[in-house]
Amino acid sequence: MFTEIRDITAFNKQEILALRIADNQQNFIESTDQCLAEAEMDRRFTPLGLYKDCTAIGFAMYGVFPHEDHSQRIWLDRYLIDERYQGQGLGKHFLQQLIHYLTVKFNCHKIYLSVYDNNAVAIQLYKQFGFLFNGELDDKGEKVMVLEVHGHDNH
Repeated sequence: MFTEIRDITAFNKQEILALRIADNQQNFIESTDQCLAEAEMDRRFTPLGLYKDCTAIGFAMYGVFPHEDHSQRIWLDRYLIDERYQGQGLGKHFLQQLIHYLTVKFNCHKIYLSVYDNNAVAIQLYKQFGFLFNGELDDKGEKVMVLEVHGHDNH
């Protein structure tokens, strides 16, 4: 299996817009259309396409935001696998890839995300990777989870 994380450009935007999430997940995450529109308006967000064997199968978006303690926080802001490709272990595979991608790109020791507290499947996945609730809520009332990245290097 060949997988990669690609930037979204005019050339692959339509493939990304064609990604679909399952009906029972739609309350938990915005559509790729909404995400790309948000990234157009707010340059702090960077959308990414997730590819398996040169086919777009998922989407992620990260953001870099200043925090009140004068540090910056790296947020994995959106993350989805197309419903046709769910249940194949790709959610875990790409989460690992994204964590590596962000820690190398930003040389960061923490990655943040937020999740609705009734999104049990996502919470279970994030906990498997070491994300823990830090007691904060984001501006939409979602619970914030943080991953402490230990001892990564740039190889």
